[in-house]
Amino acid sequence: MVVRIDVSKRDAPHIPVMMEQVLSVLAPKAGQTIVDCTLGLGGHTGAMLPRVHPGGRLIGIDMDSSNLALAREYLTWVGGKFDLFHNNFAALPTVLIQAGVEDGRVDGILADVGVASTQIDDAARGFSYRRPGPLDMRMDPTRGRPASVLVNTMKQDELEAAFLELGDETDAPQIAKLIVERRAQKPITTTEELTAIVCEARDFTLERALGAKLHPAARTFQAIRLLVNRELANLERLLAVLPQSLKPGGVAAIISFHSGEDRLVKQSFRNGLNVGIYSAISEEPLIADEAEIKFNPRSRSAKLRWARLAEKSDP
Repeated sequence: MVVRIDVSKRDAPHIPVMMEQVLSVLAPKAGQTIVDCTLGLGGHTGAMLPRVHPGGRLIGIDMDSSNLALAREYLTWVGGKFDLFHNNFAALPTVLIQAGVEDGRVDGILADVGVASTQIDDAARGFSYRRPGPLDMRMDPTRGRPASVLVNTMKQDELEAAFLELGDETDAPQIAKLIVERRAQKPITTTEELTAIVCEARDFTLERALGAKLHPAARTFQAIRLLVNRELANLERLLAVLPQSLKPGGVAAIISFHSGEDRLVKQSFRNGLNVGIYSAISEEPLIADEAEIKFNPRSRSAKLRWARLAEKSDP
């Protein structure tokens, strides 16, 4: 039996961004199959799950196995048919095959790209410039190289370019230079050490940094996280496989938090519209209203873009 609930901010185990917009854009209906490419703790999926009953299901993907375990518990409580996969959303076609999806096509696809609040809040994961921990930042801690390896091995000009391009950090030259100087004395292995270096390079004391509207290390940490997890490359791959993964008339919705990510989504959807792959796209991104931003500050930088696959598309 499916437990029909209204997944609100109190019911969900965390606060998913732009819930109303997601439900409006994807419009989940009974019998549909929808993929949440960034499952997290299951907030968006938990809201859609009752809406696809009876006869439908949700497929959830996440790189973080700890998120999958927590989401499974929550979604079991919600009730309904769902399947969860530990993978990168860049591997969407493979996941759909594993899930036994007919023709490898679904009715809707959601991706809320970026770091999860649970990962930031866990100091041991090394994402936070406010919490001391190992300099890791891997969304999947079983794969890839931690942030400490990149910070201690990349050339100064490579660090500078990354901070500028991925973090929009105007003080990139000073930060890269000081990182190289300090790691020559001692490897940088903790978030606390990196935060202190960035603050010094930007002429901030740690005390003053805590009171800043935007922490002086925020953009640097963002850039390193994007590098560690190859987030832009993975997003490009997801955008490339969306047409082959949607049923004709199916909708893809992408929520991004970084200007570079939003540009990729915007350009991909516009290109698809121009060549007839998509029949409609969002002309402008949807954003959170002031009430949501006040309740959930993370939603302030969120932008949602959507695209509908053409009825006779043959990508």
